[in-house]
Amino acid sequence: MTGEPLISLDGVEVHFEESQGLLEFGDPDVVKAVDGVSLDIEENDVVALVGESGCGKTTLGKTTIGLQRPTGGSVRYRGQDIWDAKDGNGDVAIPYDEIRRSLQIIHQDPGSALNPNRRVMKILEDPLKRWQSGMSTGDRRREILSMLERVGMTPPADYAGRYPHQLSGGEQQRVALVRALLMDPDMILADEAISALDVSLRVEMMDLLLELQDQFDTSFVFVSHDLSNARYLASHAGGRIGVMYLGQLVEIGPAEEIVTDPKHPYTKVLRWATPDLHTGTDAAEPPVRTIDIPDPQNPPRGCRFHTRCPDAREACRRAHPDSVGAGTDHEVACFREVDDHEYWSSTPLTETDDSADGTAPAQSPTTD
Repeated sequence: MTGEPLISLDGVEVHFEESQGLLEFGDPDVVKAVDGVSLDIEENDVVALVGESGCGKTTLGKTTIGLQRPTGGSVRYRGQDIWDAKDGNGDVAIPYDEIRRSLQIIHQDPGSALNPNRRVMKILEDPLKRWQSGMSTGDRRREILSMLERVGMTPPADYAGRYPHQLSGGEQQRVALVRALLMDPDMILADEAISALDVSLRVEMMDLLLELQDQFDTSFVFVSHDLSNARYLASHAGGRIGVMYLGQLVEIGPAEEIVTDPKHPYTKVLRWATPDLHTGTDAAEPPVRTIDIPDPQNPPRGCRFHTRCPDAREACRRAHPDSVGAGTDHEVACFREVDDHEYWSSTPLTETDDSADGTAPAQSPTTD
């Protein structure tokens, strides 16, 4: 791809300080929800972020659209640093209000994002009144009815007159999608947008997202804990799957390559844990040494997956692997992809080696 990326993340960090009790002293604990992620998202692109709960995929998604301020690194929209625009730093080429309009979100629970005391028509009129103040009342209503019909809510006038509680979960999600599309956005973050739907409706909703993405030339960042859903959406759109583990992007590449030929040992775990994706060659037991996920407040040194990785060696404890090319548009952060790396001559790790890392199993992930 050529030209300026739509969104460019460079070394992005989002670190949260855990709140302390009145009798607790000393430095607060820090959760590295996102830790050194670089990623470009192009025009009309689809990137599906997957990983276990607590891996930081939702935090990364919100940082990508300017809803979460990074504590390190930069996030740029068409070359403009989003937070410089927000703070008025330097020569701002693109106003922050324009950036926010161009980057929208669909939440996991649309019911909580829709005003329960307003009818659908009023809910959808608000963004048009704000961003297209010159549009007449009649034109606004015609635009809204047209969009409702486009997402399959017919007759549209009937749905426009309902309150959110009079809609099913799938219908509420369609209203939320219409509200985002009325902004004519360049990118939409779909944050677990189908996880609350019945299984029978998930494919239908993903097909709708794909259809609208093509019609509106909108990029999507799709956050999901389900690798099969990520595969469906990304593969049909010719997009990529990004795999996150403890705040880091450990592998990203074309959807089918990620599923059929994963390079990172953690991606292989996700594939093993998704029954719909079993290829017939997956092991009967999970390809990990331990099920326990390390505490995100105290992640392992070196490669963060080495305490669970069946292929880990001493080199994995000493240093964190940089991302390297594993094919066209395919990158992975694993020493095993470097033929002449010292990894190959270092000693394989055993269970007793992990006890020296100073890491503890997570009690419960706090950040997603």
